[in-house]
Amino acid sequence: MADTERRVVVAVIVSVVGATIGVAGAGHAYLREWGRAFAWFSFVLGSGLVLTATFADPATATPSTLPLRVTAPLVLFLTLNTIDAYYVARRSEASTGGGAGRRATTGDADPAVSCPSCGRELDPELSFCPWCAGSRDGERDETRDGRP
Repeated sequence: MADTERRVVVAVIVSVVGATIGVAGAGHAYLREWGRAFAWFSFVLGSGLVLTATFADPATATPSTLPLRVTAPLVLFLTLNTIDAYYVARRSEASTGGGAGRRATTGDADPAVSCPSCGRELDPELSFCPWCAGSRDGERDETRDGRP
């Protein structure tokens, strides 16, 4: 299986597992589509709260006692969330260079850039190392370190 196909499969699996436990946007978070992940999470959570308040007694509602009027739309939204994660993963891999801000996954791709401070792999979207907070060019922010 190619790396591009693997990314799509993992995004769908993460989305399905997230949907199984009721967390929408997990597949989008894996794809680093933060805005879309937050939007799906907020939409499904808000829909669940509104539907529960409208069609069930929020004080006594449990997942097993919710009516079909509440659970059916939520299952539909979680399914649509997974389908959207699949299409976003396919779209990002089909675009040139593996997607905006993502490194190409072809065989002739440049090797991953590592942090000059800690040696871990750097995310090309960030201007600093998320592991040690060092900058990409190896210079640390001395003003931050010297502050009380």
